[in-house]
Amino acid sequence: MKRRTFIGTSAAASVGMLAYKTGNAMEPNNNEESKLKNNINHSVCYWCYGSIPLEDFLKSLNDLGIKSVDLIGPKDWPLLKKYNINSSMCNGAEISLTEGWNDPKYHETLIKNYTEMIPKVAAAGYTNLICFSGNRRGKDDAVGLQNCVDGLKKIMPLAEKHGVIIQMELLNSKVNHEDYMCDHTEWGVELCKKLGSDNFKLLYDIYHMQIMEGDIIRNIQDYHSYFGHYHTGGNPGRNEINETQELYYPAIMKAILATGYKGHVAQEFIPTWEDKIAALKEGVTICDV
Repeated sequence: MKRRTFIGTSAAASVGMLAYKTGNAMEPNNNEESKLKNNINHSVCYWCYGSIPLEDFLKSLNDLGIKSVDLIGPKDWPLLKKYNINSSMCNGAEISLTEGWNDPKYHETLIKNYTEMIPKVAAAGYTNLICFSGNRRGKDDAVGLQNCVDGLKKIMPLAEKHGVIIQMELLNSKVNHEDYMCDHTEWGVELCKKLGSDNFKLLYDIYHMQIMEGDIIRNIQDYHSYFGHYHTGGNPGRNEINETQELYYPAIMKAILATGYKGHVAQEFIPTWEDKIAALKEGVTICDV
């Protein structure tokens, strides 16, 4: 699946390159693993680095001490295993971000896809499988919520049987994904409550929720029991998570740790630096509280 469409700006690129040239970037080295505290289980979304061949990217993750990667499907799992990299958020069962569980016309296909994929995820030794609400297309939020419940309930027994957690991503509908339904934390939490399964969680994307509602740390404190995974990204721009944007990630990471969270935090920013791996290293270091 083509994960995201990104339109870069020359201004953002200039900021990133300035940071790189003035020494904010740290060159990757093979000793990074020993330097990471690893209180946070670090991961990264490969789609942000798609210009780098996957095998080269996995080698870089080993150099950095990053042990997991997000949004990789079954075709590439053997390569992940070759480099001892965990698939922390699997994909490949969804239709698209816009065609999801909130519309009954997609349920037959989605149920088939997830019924086939859930055992594969478990057999590979992985846990998390992403899903999406889909776009509203004129539907009331309450109607869409009930549609999601009706569809997802048909796959939850299988997910529970195999120990797989289905995770619906919270995305913004203001900037990147116009009309997406699961665009507020409380809507997603209500879906979790109605499903009533520990094998259904929300993928809390910090960048997206900063755009839609802010109050990031309070929402993590209040709703963390419904969150099964986290994504990062700088706002505005969805680029590096350093001082070029408004979110202070060390405090956010400490708030996540304070909840007792043991899952993964995946970097999902679009690097503007020429050295994309150096940008990734900086992001992981910022979050390594």
